[in-house]
Amino acid sequence: MAVANRSRQNRESRRAAQFSKFRLAELNLVPLVDTFVSIVFFALTTATVGELAPVVPGVTLPDSRVGAAAAQQVTLGIGAQLTLAGHPVMSTVAAAQSVSDMPGQPLEIPQLYSALRVRADSLRGVRGTPAAEPVDQPLAIQGDRTMHYDLLSRVMQTARLAGFRNISLQVKKVEDKSAAPAPPTAMATPAATVAGVPTDG
Repeated sequence: MAVANRSRQNRESRRAAQFSKFRLAELNLVPLVDTFVSIVFFALTTATVGELAPVVPGVTLPDSRVGAAAAQQVTLGIGAQLTLAGHPVMSTVAAAQSVSDMPGQPLEIPQLYSALRVRADSLRGVRGTPAAEPVDQPLAIQGDRTMHYDLLSRVMQTARLAGFRNISLQVKKVEDKSAAPAPPTAMATPAATVAGVPTDG
């Protein structure tokens, strides 16, 4: 009987020694969950801000049912005035009547070219891009639905000469009549899809 008790004690001591290295450590998951929730919150709010672009005041965009959501980008508005990133550049009438001062480029608008060139040089300086390289930052044109195509053509050519290659036109997205009305937002349409408007030389 004593031998059986001694062998049982030996087995229990060996078992205890084996499982002693598997002791569980206490892990507080509250900070980990809080961090995860914060990351998800900031990711969702950042994505929402970046998908839509505000419409330039005084510009009535044409309607469209196709296109992608407009991301944050440099915005050029064409209404009663030409505005670049919300700042007035010149009146639309003056832009239409301006005469190019660049040889071989009759469509160039000098005052708009200067403003766009300053913005392009600023973007190049921030990103360390050489002066001769085109700007990667997209340029979104919000043109009023009453705008003439000849003015749009001049504006796009001027932007190209200033260094912008990624040019898109923004229109107001129109939902189906059966769906609830959506607030006015802008969506981008590649400028190359607009017939008769050159995007490069």
